[in-house]
Amino acid sequence: MAAAASAVLLVEDTPSLSLTYEMLLTRGGYRVECAFSAAEALDRHGRGAHRVVLLDLMLPDGDGIDVLRAMRAADPGVRAIVMTANGSINRAVEAMRGGAFDFLVKPFEDNRLMRAVEAACASADDAAAPDPDQAAAPGSGFHGFIGGSAAMREIYDVLRSVGRSSATVFVTGESGTGKEVCAQAIHALSPRRSGPFVALNCGAIPHDLLESEVFGHLKGAFTGAIGDRPGAAALADGGTLFLDEICEMDPDLQTKLLRFLQTSSIQPVGASTPRKVDVRIVCATNRDPQAEVEVGRFRADLFYRLHVVPVHLPPLNARGRDVIEIAEALLADYAREEGKAFRRLSAPVAAAFLRYRWPGNIRELQNVLRHVAVLREGEEVTLGMLPPRFSEAAAVAAPPTAPPDPGDLRALLRPLVGAPLDQIERDYIEATLDACEGSVPRAARMLDVSPSTLYRKVEAWRKA
Repeated sequence: MAAAASAVLLVEDTPSLSLTYEMLLTRGGYRVECAFSAAEALDRHGRGAHRVVLLDLMLPDGDGIDVLRAMRAADPGVRAIVMTANGSINRAVEAMRGGAFDFLVKPFEDNRLMRAVEAACASADDAAAPDPDQAAAPGSGFHGFIGGSAAMREIYDVLRSVGRSSATVFVTGESGTGKEVCAQAIHALSPRRSGPFVALNCGAIPHDLLESEVFGHLKGAFTGAIGDRPGAAALADGGTLFLDEICEMDPDLQTKLLRFLQTSSIQPVGASTPRKVDVRIVCATNRDPQAEVEVGRFRADLFYRLHVVPVHLPPLNARGRDVIEIAEALLADYAREEGKAFRRLSAPVAAAFLRYRWPGNIRELQNVLRHVAVLREGEEVTLGMLPPRFSEAAAVAAPPTAPPDPGDLRALLRPLVGAPLDQIERDYIEATLDACEGSVPRAARMLDVSPSTLYRKVEAWRKA
C-alpha cells in the first residue's frame, strides 16, 4: 500500500491518546514519530521529512495554530490535520483557514482518523506529481468552469487545495454563478471522486418531505410511504452530498442535520436505530448565511459546523472577458444542438456583453443565447438578434482604447520615482475607481485583479 512508507508526525500531549493514535496508525502501515509539546513538534518537524502532521490544538507550551503557522512557513506543502475538542469548533475553523488540511473533533472514530490521514498522504503524492490543471492555459477552464479571469483563478486555487481535504465547504454566490458546478469540481478533485455525487435542492422540496429526502424513510412511516426509500445521505455514502439552498432548511431539520454532522449517523423516518455513513458535505446558498444566523433563521452551531471553508463565487459582471469565453462556448453547443451555423459574436455584441450587468448571471446568458440559436439564422450573432436591453448597453459602452506604448508609460512614471510604492499603488487604484464611477467590479476588470482584492485594499485604507 502507498501509505506504508508515509511518515506521520503525531503531536499530542496526552500520553494515553498519543499511544492510542500511534498504535492505530502503525497498524495501518504508517511510520509514526511522536511529539508531546509545541517546542518538540517544531524541532522534530524541522529535522524530519514528515509529509503529514497530526496536530493537537491545545498544547502545554503553546498554541497549536501558532505551531501550524510555523510549520507551513517552513514547509508550505505540509498536510496538517488538526485535532480539537467538541467545544472548540471555531478553533478548528480558524486552523482550516490558516492552511490546515483537515480537522478531527475529539472523540473521533478510528476510521475517521485513518480516512483523514489517507487523504492527506494521497494529497501529498498528488502535489509531488505534475498537476495538469496548473499547466493549463488561463482561459482553458477548470472542472466544468469556463474562464481564466483573475477572480476565477483565485477560486481555482482554493478548489485545488480544499478538494483533497474532507473538510466541509460552504459555497456562496448569487443565483446562476455556478455553485453546483463548484461542488462537482470539489468532488472531482477529492479522493472520493469515484464515489457518488448527490445533489439536493433544499429550497425545491416541501418542508414536510425534506427530512425523508435527506435521511430516507421506511415503509409505513407516514401516509404515502409505500416502500423503503434511501435518502440523499445514504445514496451519497462514500462520496459527496451537495445541499443547495441550505438556508431554506426548516429549523427542526437543521437540528437533525447538526446531529448527523456530529455523529456521521443517519436515522431514516420510521427507523428505530441509526446507521453510519461516510459522506462529505458541500452546501450552498445565494443568501448571506451570517445574516441568516443573526436574524435567527439559521442555527449558529450548524453554521460553524458547515462554514469551515467558505468559497464565494463572483457574479458574472465581475469576471471580465470570461463572459465572452463562456458565451462563445455556449453558442457553439447550442448551434450544434439546433443544427445552426453560428460561429461567433459580432464586435458590438461582445462590447455589449462586457458592459451589461447580467443580473441573472450565467443562467441569463444561457437563456439569451439559446433564444438566438433557436429563432435566428446566420454565422454571427448581431445586436439585432438580442433583446433591446443589450442595444442600450452597447450604446453606453466606452470605445476601446489602445494600450499605451511602454516607452511613453515609463516616461509618465519617471516623476514618481522615489515615492513609496504603496502610495503609488493607492493613487493608481483610486484613480481607476474614479474613472469607473466607484464601481469595484469594473475597476477590477480594468486592473485584471479580483474584486475581493480591491475591496480588501479599500477597506484597509479606510481603517488606516
